[in-house]
This record gives sequence, C-alpha cells and structure tokens, in this order.
Amino acid sequence: MSKILVVDDEVKECELLKRFLERKGYDVITSNSGEDALKKIRNKNPDTVLLDIMMPEIDGIEVLRRIREFDRDLCIIMVTVVNDKPTGIKALELGANEYITKPIDLNYLDKVIHDKLSGDL
Repeated sequence: MSKILVVDDEVKECELLKRFLERKGYDVITSNSGEDALKKIRNKNPDTVLLDIMMPEIDGIEVLRRIREFDRDLCIIMVTVVNDKPTGIKALELGANEYITKPIDLNYLDKVIHDKLSGDL
C-alpha cells in the first residue's frame, strides 16, 4: 500500500484529504507544519507528499526546497489556494511534480497520484 503524507496547516483540509485518499486505498499520514512534515518524511518514508504552500513559520516552497536537498525522487504535489503562475513555476523549477489549486478536484488529484506511483508522470 502506498503511503501519502498530507501537509496543510488547516486541520480540516488534512482530514478531508485523508478520508478521501484512505477510501482510495492509500495509507495516509498528516502534518500541520513544515518542520513536522520534514521529520515525518525522514521517519515515515512516504511515497508521495501533498504539500500546501501557504503555512505559518515555514511555507511549502521552503519545505519543498529542503526536501529536495536530501531526496530528489520523492513525489511532491503542491496543493494550494494560491493560483499564481509565478509561484507554480517556481515550485516546478524547485522540483515539485505537480501544482494543484484549491478547491481541489479530487478525481484529478487521484489520477495524478496514481499516474506518479505507476510511473506515468
């Protein structure tokens, strides 16, 4: 079973995504901060990370940058309310595999995760 880490400072958003992804058969862990997410990535070894950009203390772009310092292959999907092309381009240049804006099209999210885990992305 593939493991997904959902990172969002909004607890309700994490829980919504967790329930949806668990129904799709994934093992889901959540995190509500960048620092906690970095620890869980090192300790829990997820296959995919859904990473919010706008978070207090350490934003998702900085978390992405730090992840890429020690893991170039982990699938990272930026999930954010920020519908800003420069931010999306920056995230992709830093190594994000995808950039999805909120409200999230859950069917599209499921397809992106499935495609990445099966090697189609």
